[in-house]
Amino acid sequence: QVQLVESGGGLVRAGGSLRLSCVASGSIFSLNTMGWYRQAPGNQRELVADITGGGSINYADSVKGRFAISRDNAKNTVYLQMNSLEPEDTAVYYCNAKKPVGSSSLRYNYWGQGTQVTVSS
Repeated sequence: QVQLVESGGGLVRAGGSLRLSCVASGSIFSLNTMGWYRQAPGNQRELVADITGGGSINYADSVKGRFAISRDNAKNTVYLQMNSLEPEDTAVYYCNAKKPVGSSSLRYNYWGQGTQVTVSS
């Protein structure tokens, strides 16, 4: 089992910043990509950003230039620095980690509890 514990969500005004943190614990050996997803009411969950164990990063177009993902492998922690926040960024943000399934090419997804980010106008 892998547990993901998030912190850093909250309420901010448009243009403000938040820094989300996610710490992985448990059976963390062989964890690969970690990242952040978000889901707003009535919408599907979407990828915000992710980062591989080797440091390769992928961002959603909507957050490029505003958000920054980083990873501290020694602390088993992934961060999401969120700057220039907009009301459209309001959503529940979920930490995600992927782990290989046996020796196959499949991956198992682990999820955090979710943290609410609300951006007011």
